[in-house]
Amino acid sequence: MHELSLMTNLLDAAIAAADGAKVHALRIRVGPLSGVVVEALRFAFDALTPGTPAAGARLDVEETAPAFHCPRCRTDYAAPVGSYLCPNCGAADGELRGGHELELVSIEVPDHV
Repeated sequence: MHELSLMTNLLDAAIAAADGAKVHALRIRVGPLSGVVVEALRFAFDALTPGTPAAGARLDVEETAPAFHCPRCRTDYAAPVGSYLCPNCGAADGELRGGHELELVSIEVPDHV
């Protein structure tokens, strides 16, 4: 279950970015080709956050579609896993440009007035 070590790294980055503030939410982006099981990532989040500045935080997961660029008609497009044809010209040789991501997009911390 490599999601545990992946979530450890994401939490460490979020807590460091919060600079001592309580973390209310983490927003992450996960591509379908990343090899990450989102439910396992959520389980790891729930297991790792107690006793940290992220205790009780919300985990928002944005799941992306594979992103392609068609070299024939120069169209950029997203496609569901298993259907990679260009929607503009039907070509099957699109260049994969996204879908492998696992990234911390943002964190939510309380406003300091």
